[in-house]
Amino acid sequence: MIAGLAGLAAALALAGVGAVVLGALPLERGAGLSATGRLTRYWRDLPTGQKRLLIGGLVAGIVVLAVTRWVPAVVIVPAVVVAGPRLLGDPKNRDIIVLEALDRWVRALTASLLTGRSVPDAIRSTRRQAPEALSDAVTLAALRLDERWTLPDALAAFADDVDHADADAVAAALVVAGQRGTGAAATLEALADALQDRLAAAREIDNERAKPRIVVRQVTAIIAVVLALALATSPSYFAPYRSGFGPWIALALALVYIGSLARLQAASQPRPRARLRQASQSRGGR
Repeated sequence: MIAGLAGLAAALALAGVGAVVLGALPLERGAGLSATGRLTRYWRDLPTGQKRLLIGGLVAGIVVLAVTRWVPAVVIVPAVVVAGPRLLGDPKNRDIIVLEALDRWVRALTASLLTGRSVPDAIRSTRRQAPEALSDAVTLAALRLDERWTLPDALAAFADDVDHADADAVAAALVVAGQRGTGAAATLEALADALQDRLAAAREIDNERAKPRIVVRQVTAIIAVVLALALATSPSYFAPYRSGFGPWIALALALVYIGSLARLQAASQPRPRARLRQASQSRGGR
């Protein structure tokens, strides 16, 4: 009976740490989702390798529990296996990814405009040259233009597809360039230079934000080595954590540390800047 209650409590604690970690990590979209909605979306969007890692962590936790009879292992082991690499690694910086993609695409557009094409024709001709981060959005923009959407409407939809402040600026510049007719290439060259400046600043900020994560990785490695040596040389040191409230204290310490890592990871992510939304009178010229 006691073992069953302990297992149930451990399972609830595991669900709790998952909710804490998912709640602390920023979401690019769907920020208004409930914890259950976040968990569902997280599992659906999780790569197959990560799903296997999660299942492997749960199995490892159960195995350790069966061998050691230490209930917190069913929570701590999966949490370390699954959350450790993600929380200690360097997260992808979407600002840098989008800025790099926009810079490459704008330069491709400029080269196309220099051949005498109009802005809509340049968008159509560069759809296959668009970087992966913009490929779908550029392809959709070209298809909308083929369906006789107006240039402002197609570019407003493009900005919504990318969902980034710098994409709004690019879309606005393309609308202006398309309306001017002449000097469009010069406008895009100036825009590309501005994107380069933004990209350099974003990279510098990202490098500064990476420094605390490096320190945390070093501290975590030291703690892991010390605990492993202590367990091998002085098992009696961990005896208080095997009875009474000891297991729950160990579990609480582990969850607090994982929660702190999740908070650090969330704090190191750049906050999305307010978008410059374009106003269009009728979407798609309909």
